[in-house]
Amino acid sequence: MLGRMAKKLPKPSLGLPSAERIEQSIYVIRGQRVMIDSDLARLYGVATAAVNQAVLRNEERFPEDFSFILTWQEFTDLKSQTVISSLGHGGRRTPPRVFTEHGVAMLSSVLRSPTAVSVNIAIMRTFVRLRRLLATPGELVQQLTGLAETVKLHDHQIRAITDVLQRMMEHPTPPRRRKGFHVTPDSAEPDP
Repeated sequence: MLGRMAKKLPKPSLGLPSAERIEQSIYVIRGQRVMIDSDLARLYGVATAAVNQAVLRNEERFPEDFSFILTWQEFTDLKSQTVISSLGHGGRRTPPRVFTEHGVAMLSSVLRSPTAVSVNIAIMRTFVRLRRLLATPGELVQQLTGLAETVKLHDHQIRAITDVLQRMMEHPTPPRRRKGFHVTPDSAEPDP
């Protein structure tokens, strides 16, 4: 192998990546949370080419809502947004492929190593946690709209209850008289 440089593979990670490390590898592009092929390859401990080849061999498993290739503009914007850019290393000739949460899940079925499975579980847990913590703007608007509709629905009921309570406070009902014989302190006979 004289004259040819051996291609350096990423070092396999020792143990599972931390949730923080995974979160730092998740970006929002086209309104979806995605992970970049090179970041996934690093987490799985394989070459980026291996990830992309696995996808190309199984294209039917990766529709556009699972995986897509960034445009050059999206790639440039992404590189300018990241403080420490792992995206620019290696002089990419093509924009990266990104994977949505479903695409990452499907990726574990085509990368069949034990590392891929355990790393994938950690990634899925991170996506779920992020979904709970951070609603995308569209999801947040949808949730607020639903809340507003619920408040409007209950608003009439709350007003009706308030009106009844107000009337009860303004016009209290007289105490009810008890039936039968009752001894009051005034009518009690004095002791001899």
